[in-house]
Amino acid sequence: MGLFKRNKNENSKPAEKKASKVKLRPFEYHPKIILAWAKGIEGHSKLLDYLHEQGFNELVMATHAIRLKDEAREWLMQNGYPHVMAMINAAEGNAQAKKWLMQNNFLLFYNMAIAIDGDPDGFKWINKNSSQEYFLLTKVIKDVKDEIEEGHNDIHKRGTD
Repeated sequence: MGLFKRNKNENSKPAEKKASKVKLRPFEYHPKIILAWAKGIEGHSKLLDYLHEQGFNELVMATHAIRLKDEAREWLMQNGYPHVMAMINAAEGNAQAKKWLMQNNFLLFYNMAIAIDGDPDGFKWINKNSSQEYFLLTKVIKDVKDEIEEGHNDIHKRGTD
């Protein structure tokens, strides 16, 4: 299963800092990695373990950030993935994060975020301008976020997460 192992030199250096800014790292993956990540987000822990073993720590941390883990959110911000964290925040309704994504030309992340937040235009944009694995990934993240929201709104589940 090492076919998609990340090159050790790729994304392995610590994030460069300039005036307390973290250098943005690329977010480009083979479609099979995106599909494995989507399954990992759904709860397939063996796929998350595989992604971690292959050096895709940012995808594992993004999964935990989607599930509201503060440590993972901080890790993304400190390690060159604030654009991923902005997408997650925007998907949670953060207007400032949505604006930042648009201003910085992260159109895919912007449209993923608005789709996850319930705007069907986001899914339309992804369907027209991106690939099917990102459409599926967005749907999976939306389902997980909706499940989390439902749990927060369910009086019987409060305080269990």
